[in-house]
Amino acid sequence: MGNDENNNENNSENGSENIRDFGSVRTKNPRGNIHCLSIIGQIEGHQILPPQNKTTKYEHVLPQLVAVEEDPEIDGLLVLLNTVGGDVEAGLAIAELIAGMKKPTVSLVLGGGHSIGVPLAVSTDYSFIAPSATMTVHPMRMSGVVIGVMQTFRYFERMQDRIIAFVVDNSSIKDEEFRRLMLTTDDMANDVGTILFAEKAVKTGLINAMGGLSDALEKLYTMIEDVRKK
Repeated sequence: MGNDENNNENNSENGSENIRDFGSVRTKNPRGNIHCLSIIGQIEGHQILPPQNKTTKYEHVLPQLVAVEEDPEIDGLLVLLNTVGGDVEAGLAIAELIAGMKKPTVSLVLGGGHSIGVPLAVSTDYSFIAPSATMTVHPMRMSGVVIGVMQTFRYFERMQDRIIAFVVDNSSIKDEEFRRLMLTTDDMANDVGTILFAEKAVKTGLINAMGGLSDALEKLYTMIEDVRKK
């Protein structure tokens, strides 16, 4: 009895630490064991952001995803997104890793899935967006000291093409439609791009469906059941 109590306390402490340190939690259910990963605030890449910023550190997320894929006790991954975007290469690295997983994956955009949050949202097998959430599609931003030569511009163009190709390959939106949304000039004040509300995000084919947590979980459990049948 004492050992069981100690194990429960240890599991509870580990769960609290995971939520506090990594924004993740695991749930157990007869229908399937799910790892829930939250990607919030700004995605931190190779440079450390100020301590007052809410960040998701890619060096924390990448090994988590490998562990989820390799853990036989985990049946599926639920990704909760509320991000303003951030480091492009770090965000794309996370998205590529999620897209390459064999286990069932579902994403849910809550609040916002902006900028590099768009590839992250579509990287899962199925995506949901909350009715009140929004997504911002815009061209790549340049920051810091940029050398004004043709090689620099070609690099940004190729990087942007990588993002577009990833989004198009992992959603139902057409290439020309995504580029049009990205380069719209009359939707955002003093900026280029488009703010997509939930209904439009689904209508364009960027996101699979509108829904909430129960919808995302039900879809994930259904996918887990299909895998078990096979």
